[in-house]
Amino acid sequence: MDIEDSSIKGGDCLHPNLEEVSNPLQDSELKDPGLKAGVSPNLMKIGMVCYPSLGGSGVVATELGKHLAAQGHEVHFITYEVPFRLNLEDPNIFFHEVEINRYDLFKYPDYALPLAVKIACVAEECKLDILHVHYAIPHATSALLAKQILHYRKKPAVVTTLHGTDITLVGKDPSYYQVVKLSIEQSDGITAVSQSLKNQTVETFHLKKTIEVIYNFIVPQNQLMGKKTLRKLFAKDDEKLLIHSSNFRNIKRPEDVLSIFMLVRKRLPCKLLFLGSGEGIAGLRQMVSHNQLEKEVFFLGKSREVALYLCSADLFLLPSSQESFGLAALEAMSYGLPVVASDVGGIPEVVEHGKTGWLAPCGDVEKMASYAIKTLSDQKLYREMSKNAQQHSAEKFCVSKILREYVAFYEKILREGR
Repeated sequence: MDIEDSSIKGGDCLHPNLEEVSNPLQDSELKDPGLKAGVSPNLMKIGMVCYPSLGGSGVVATELGKHLAAQGHEVHFITYEVPFRLNLEDPNIFFHEVEINRYDLFKYPDYALPLAVKIACVAEECKLDILHVHYAIPHATSALLAKQILHYRKKPAVVTTLHGTDITLVGKDPSYYQVVKLSIEQSDGITAVSQSLKNQTVETFHLKKTIEVIYNFIVPQNQLMGKKTLRKLFAKDDEKLLIHSSNFRNIKRPEDVLSIFMLVRKRLPCKLLFLGSGEGIAGLRQMVSHNQLEKEVFFLGKSREVALYLCSADLFLLPSSQESFGLAALEAMSYGLPVVASDVGGIPEVVEHGKTGWLAPCGDVEKMASYAIKTLSDQKLYREMSKNAQQHSAEKFCVSKILREYVAFYEKILREGR
């Protein structure tokens, strides 16, 4: 069953009217009370380069920039459109659009070069101290070219955060390997979102450069906690509601999600929500139709209201073959959802087996289904895991903790640059 796609794209002007795309739930989210304690006495001017889309890296970069600005730092977003979670009316937030021109001379439009020029212009005009780029390619590559345009000035210092795809997919492509390696090695500071990704980066590129592990974070909308606002739209009182959210690439193994659900429904009445979009959706729809599950499986498309769906569900499924961190799992845990996931990449650094969720070998859908059934069948166990999941995400991955780590890292890089 389909629900209308509720994705909303950002504008393409410098100061768009964001009234129609504002999210009152996110705008009214309760801030982490520990933020004030983490305020740096040295305010900085920070350039934030990221993808403005719904993907995990863009969300993390945008939220990081918003909270840095709330502390008093001046944050300049440099990308091709306004990040979807960004409100330009917030103090200390600025947006600089990268214009992508099409010329007959170029078969494909170029982004890396216009981005480099825009970074150089913003860095010089706004006197940036730090340029925080998310993804080695093209963002770190463009940042390093911008430094050449600026004649290798000490400022801004380039901090590159590796999120995964730049290493696990693009970085291994022979067409990009050397430029990714150069972009990492020439950055002033490198962070990775998990120890697993750090190890993989060092191994893949034979690096001697130090990589700092700084985890991703989630700021849950506390006013939604415990509320099942959308539940009755999909499930009856005696039915369990499972959910999966991703871009539906092959590495997310969405077919495994459906297989797990089909095994669970043999033992428990339940429904399944698919949140997101991607090329893997078509094959998934065919599987649903073949198994006559159209009334039990809901395709929701992209949405800015992910929290509403998570709060209404009971269990999150993430059987990926590759996850550098597992931000979707962390977001689910923050709303008290136990997670059943594959034991790959950075997921074990997020999900505590037997406490906040369950981990199984990739592809072992029978094991994952048994964990799901076990958790959903035992109310006492479920309540305990739900409480553990929410507490673990709030303690280990809270925004105040991660924010302090980033600010400390910025200051360290600036000191070393002097």
